[in-house]
Amino acid sequence: MTAKISYDDVEVGTELPAQSFPVTRDTLVRYAGASGDFNPIHWNEKFAVEVGLPDVIAHGMFTMAEAIRVVTDWLGDPGAVVEYGVRFTRPVVVPNDDKGATIEVSAKVAAKLDDGRVRVDLLAKSAEQKVLGMSRAVVRLA
Repeated sequence: MTAKISYDDVEVGTELPAQSFPVTRDTLVRYAGASGDFNPIHWNEKFAVEVGLPDVIAHGMFTMAEAIRVVTDWLGDPGAVVEYGVRFTRPVVVPNDDKGATIEVSAKVAAKLDDGRVRVDLLAKSAEQKVLGMSRAVVRLA
């Protein structure tokens, strides 16, 4: 596969379609099984509170993976992501209720680079708070 977006059709400031990703306790248990990360802060409310957290929190790598979906969905090819990095600034707190939490992600093209690449800056929030800092991806366009 190759990216479906043309380098020539993109300008600095181009906004990618924003997306919201629901996160429930069930989501976290499934992710724990897939990733092998069974740290109890991600599924055991009593333990999470005992170690100073407000409640169970989503896995950082899960949050990071959900955020980059905005970019890979826009590209049409996850293999077009050349670099991706974030700083974890706040946890995504996932209450044990019918709603859980939501990760809201927006992104825009921040720079056009050489060799058909662009840098995309992402903004990921949950409960109106930024949960990822310095969230940036470099992608190769068609």
